[in-house]
Amino acid sequence: MSTEETKGIERKLRKERVGIVTSDKMSKSITVTVERRVMHAKYQKFVKRTSKFMAHDEKGEAHVGDTVRIAETRPVSKLKRWRLVEVVERAK
Repeated sequence: MSTEETKGIERKLRKERVGIVTSDKMSKSITVTVERRVMHAKYQKFVKRTSKFMAHDEKGEAHVGDTVRIAETRPVSKLKRWRLVEVVERAK
């Protein structure tokens, strides 16, 4: 594709999640826990569900307890498919 053809094509929006850093012991990697609320099919009550994501943190700016925003990206390693966008709130 030439540059003129790619100008008309816009990038698709990537998924973004906001979660809390649970581990920063790896170099350039963090583990982020994302919590969501789902309604239970039978009892019609909201239940908390958590998912853990490995994210790429190039500068090492996120630490345990920080609230961060991560975005979907190409595979960086075996388990990392997310990257750190910003630190929303520092841990107290």
